[in-house]
Amino acid sequence: MAGRGKLIAVMGDEDTVTGFLLGGIGELDKHRRPNFLVVEKETSLAEIEETFRGSRGAGPWRVLCALTLSLFPVRRGFLAREDVGMILISQALAEQIRPAVAAHARALPAVLEIPSKDHPYDPARDSVLRRARGLFAPDELR
Repeated sequence: MAGRGKLIAVMGDEDTVTGFLLGGIGELDKHRRPNFLVVEKETSLAEIEETFRGSRGAGPWRVLCALTLSLFPVRRGFLAREDVGMILISQALAEQIRPAVAAHARALPAVLEIPSKDHPYDPARDSVLRRARGLFAPDELR
């Protein structure tokens, strides 16, 4: 990625993702993989976690992923892609895959939980904010 910046990836409901795409963040990499995922009612939890993490067969969906492995090409998740520097994920969606979000400990790509139209932001459920608060003593925040 010499000479180029990193991409912002976004995962969420149709309205949230469309807003960011209209803002200009949509892009395909050289393998024609998009940097966004629109989650609909039919989107499986396995597909959401695979798009975020990129590991087929992780979690309780191992059998389902093994069955679909021959039907669909393997996609690298946003965490595994070197061209992604930040992942914006709606907080409601992050709650569905909380173990995968909480397991991410690297600085890049940064994972930020954002509100969506139907689900307002709740700082108490934001794992990144909880970690950031743990870095500082209460006296330093004044």
